[in-house]
Amino acid sequence: MAPRFLTLADVAETLNISASQTYALVRNGELPAIKVGGRGQWRVEATELEGYIARMYAETADFVRTHPFSKDDDDADDETDDPEDSDSDAEADSDAGSDEPADATT
Repeated sequence: MAPRFLTLADVAETLNISASQTYALVRNGELPAIKVGGRGQWRVEATELEGYIARMYAETADFVRTHPFSKDDDDADDETDDPEDSDSDAEADSDAGSDEPADATT
């Protein structure tokens, strides 16, 4: 028989996310949980986790339905400025004209 309550570590493993991401889901109310014991350890009821997963599937389905994917979207993604890519592009541009290594100190 599966346990009724799960630790945040168990939830993190199930969702394949970090423990801090799991804690954030609980603290912001997206994933209902309770604090138990003298040290106030968090526990998530298995049915609440299943409900959360079902809600995420529904939200994802709604997103996909309202944001259809097309060939034009694929091409646009190549041209869109991705915040993660912009940092590396800026570093590459600033290093392009320099003869010194990027980590050189003066």
